[in-house]
Amino acid sequence: MPALPPRTCVTPEGTFTVALHRPSFHVANRRQDDHLELLGRLADGAPVDNTVNFPAGDLSFADAMPIYEIANPFPFRGATYIGKPWADRAAADPGRIRLPQPEPASFHDLLEQWFGQEPEEKRCQRLRDLPQPLLLALAATSSDPRDLAALAEMACGIIHDEAGNPIGLRYQRDDQGQARPVIHNAPLFETLVNNPALPDAYKVALVLRPGVQGTSPIVGDWRDGATHVFEYLRSNSYIPWGHYAANMAHDAVRYDVRELSLADMRGLRFLYYQRTFLRIAAELGLTLPGSSPTGAAAENSLEELRRKIVARLAAGRQPEFSATLWGWNYGFDYAPSGYRLHASHQQIHQQFALVPAEVTTTAGGKQPAYACGDLVADCCRAFAAAHGKPFFDCYLAAIRNNQRTDGRTDLPADLVVWQNAHVMLFVPKAQTSQWELQLVCTGSVANVVEADAACRDSLDQGIHTALSVLAKLGARMVTSIEFSGRLGKNTPADQRLLYSFLPKLPESMGAFSEAQLRFINGHYPEDFARACRAQLD
Repeated sequence: MPALPPRTCVTPEGTFTVALHRPSFHVANRRQDDHLELLGRLADGAPVDNTVNFPAGDLSFADAMPIYEIANPFPFRGATYIGKPWADRAAADPGRIRLPQPEPASFHDLLEQWFGQEPEEKRCQRLRDLPQPLLLALAATSSDPRDLAALAEMACGIIHDEAGNPIGLRYQRDDQGQARPVIHNAPLFETLVNNPALPDAYKVALVLRPGVQGTSPIVGDWRDGATHVFEYLRSNSYIPWGHYAANMAHDAVRYDVRELSLADMRGLRFLYYQRTFLRIAAELGLTLPGSSPTGAAAENSLEELRRKIVARLAAGRQPEFSATLWGWNYGFDYAPSGYRLHASHQQIHQQFALVPAEVTTTAGGKQPAYACGDLVADCCRAFAAAHGKPFFDCYLAAIRNNQRTDGRTDLPADLVVWQNAHVMLFVPKAQTSQWELQLVCTGSVANVVEADAACRDSLDQGIHTALSVLAKLGARMVTSIEFSGRLGKNTPADQRLLYSFLPKLPESMGAFSEAQLRFINGHYPEDFARACRAQLD
């Protein structure tokens, strides 16, 4: 029996398949009663009522809204639905694909308008009198450092120098005798320390100075000019076997991607590459290099170690930890209702870990340990079994040969935003976030161990470009994930290292449609690619 083809929009011919619903239907009307009501009046006094909501007889819809349906290239990511009238408007004006910058907000200015000049203590008292939801809203949205400094003094115990500047937190002993910071209002504290407008002195004293957030050891660092990154070990982690976090340091404050240089990105990523290579090399019995100063010497030492790992893998050695995990939560928000909307800390940081090949079941058996890149590998195997062709060869060909979703030939069809000899940054044909971008290695590279120095540098550039473009369009919360192939023999030959960048938009946080892997879009992917290319310098 031949293998069933996977549900994907990628064809063996290197094209995309797009479906179009043209709804036309009849509805039997079984309403018993009419409930006609006045809804309001126009400016001239004419009434507006709800008569249209109570039609007589059965209903026919010969021409309902056309909807494009595009199966995701990867079957495990569902399908995308694009409303044609919405997308046609965006095609006519792709410049409308953007979010406005937040409006400035100042409670202190408002108090001055209401009450004139008052003593600072009086203003702070008025702030303390606000109910908790308004305090959270102000902490999240105020652009006035005076508001945020006053909120900080309310939220926690702070010590100051003789000039009144914050220099640290007040601590107290808990029941186990451990020193804990004095936090009076935890939601308020968490919200305001993630506001970029909080003065840097408060950011450093409250959350950025090494050790202020806990006892996680610092096991690596990178410094290059203005770039300074710490590598923290999270040994008691929600990721089994622990994970690491590359955090911009307290003397390199970066709360906004637009402040993040390419050198910063290279420092963050270097710590990921270095930790990954060190752990795998140790498993394979390789001698670990000594610590090198940051810069070219460290890069050269890292590349030499990577080549030794590749040679050992080629000889048949298989590490127990065979998959990489990398992710980045950029941005933060906290609703006045108490829902945290994204991330854990806005100071730019990235997380990474290794995933074992197997895990022991409670019954004593073995099963594969989960890694999201394995789902891509399954897709590659299913596609090759059904069509006899490598999936990624067909996928990359389809991207390069793309035709517009709406069939028009008078508008650009290019999905590519940026590329070089090693990687391609593009808009996926079926976006799982309205503004999703993806970055793929175009050569035979399935994971960062297979990526040489030039390819790793291209990955760093591509990730920096992706987040920069999204930030220029107004994205303030973006989740980035890596889909990587397993190390060694268990990876399909055609699997490619892939990154997905998933912005959260204010009115598209995800609901029942997304829980079914049905993703709703208001633009054609080709027009989002146009909007992204317009942001490149």
